[in-house]
Amino acid sequence: MPADTTALFVEHRGTLVKYATGLVGSRAQAEDLVQEAWLRFEEAARQQNLSEPLHYLFRIVRNPAFDGKRRQNVEDKLFRTNAEQIMAALPDPYPSAEVIATDKDNIRRLQEALLELPPRTRAAFEMHRIEGRTLREVAAALKVSVPLAHVLVMEGLQLCKKRLRWK
Repeated sequence: MPADTTALFVEHRGTLVKYATGLVGSRAQAEDLVQEAWLRFEEAARQQNLSEPLHYLFRIVRNPAFDGKRRQNVEDKLFRTNAEQIMAALPDPYPSAEVIATDKDNIRRLQEALLELPPRTRAAFEMHRIEGRTLREVAAALKVSVPLAHVLVMEGLQLCKKRLRWK
């Protein structure tokens, strides 16, 4: 019987590949599927007498194709759903035009507020709040006491908050 099965397979291989391509949507996958079907077909033909070998061969191609499609559909649904949920949960990395406009306006008002400050107050505020220096370093740089450095920084902060309309 193996010689007959080989001839049958060779004769219908092109048709089997076309059939499998229609089922799985990919010629490469169809080729693999038909090759696997051939191996199964050979094994089955050795073990039993097949009454309709061509019908059996097409069934061997069809069943794994359907199983693969079902598995792929489940995986697609799982991964697509998870990917959509993850993407929906991520914050937008780019600010909106409104946020950009508001931020630009705040920066402009902050610059104007800093220009209104007396020079020593502005220097204390910039050293502490912008450069990140400690009050002790600010006091040393301005040659004032630490409590006065604190007062100068707070005066600058209060004016900036007022100009930015912060409470």
